[in-house]
Amino acid sequence: MSHLGLVVNPTAGQGRGTAVGRQVRALLEAEGHRVEDLSAPTIALASERARAAAVHGLDALVVVGGDGMVHLGANVAVGTELPLGIVPAGTGNDIARALGLPRSDVRAAVARIDAGLAAGPRHVDAVRVGTPDHGAHEWYVGVLSCGLDAAVNARANTLRWPSGSARYVRAVAAELGGFRPYGYRLTLDDMVWESAGTLVAVANAPWIGGGLHIAPDAVLDDGLLDVVVAGPFTRSGAVRIFPSIYRGKHVRHPAVDVFRTRSILIEPVDALGATPPPAFADGEHIGPVPLRAQVVPGALAVLA
Repeated sequence: MSHLGLVVNPTAGQGRGTAVGRQVRALLEAEGHRVEDLSAPTIALASERARAAAVHGLDALVVVGGDGMVHLGANVAVGTELPLGIVPAGTGNDIARALGLPRSDVRAAVARIDAGLAAGPRHVDAVRVGTPDHGAHEWYVGVLSCGLDAAVNARANTLRWPSGSARYVRAVAAELGGFRPYGYRLTLDDMVWESAGTLVAVANAPWIGGGLHIAPDAVLDDGLLDVVVAGPFTRSGAVRIFPSIYRGKHVRHPAVDVFRTRSILIEPVDALGATPPPAFADGEHIGPVPLRAQVVPGALAVLA
């Protein structure tokens, strides 16, 4: 019998999170596991409860929700031997997609967790991100967004409908009205990219926004980040290229580059364009640039 911590986002999936959480608990207990519900009214309190429970002894932490709940779980589990189980129940579920987890079948997702407990976890990379002048940092698993993609993420978080990538599309339309390119200096392992730009995505996983294939060749366990940068598109240019992101074909555009690196420093350059918006990772607010991100191979154990 395993002792499992369970954290449920009750608002996930347009309010379906609570019902899914009950189903997950019942399925896990039916398999003989002891389940401790660590859910809380706020993300901060849920994180605190999960960390405390992990210290006192859990065999795994299971999160129910979208990418934000995976983000919470990763920030509890990275750097420990605690494996993370994921039951996708959000509107995007991009990290679950990258892990190949069932995204519309709760019973199948729980079966993956049970199988992972028996066979052992898979280790994937996690990315440490924080300001370059301070030691404080947090972890992400999916994609760090630092340009128009971040502004769209922030806008999408304010919308109540529609769901999935359609919400992202609506947010793009709203953000493009006042858009002008941002100024960047990106310092990678072996080069510096300095330019006005539209989009900067530092990807550990391939998808953002509920299925937008932002970094088609990103792999969760290759020890590298795929940095997708787009030059200073006009508003109409951004509108034209956006549909190609669904299929990952935007990377063929001559104004789009993909670099591979283990670490990156992202800085604003006011002389080249507008100040980049606050960054997001796994759909969660990170903060303003400058930011440094570094991949740590195999830092997160997942039951996938």
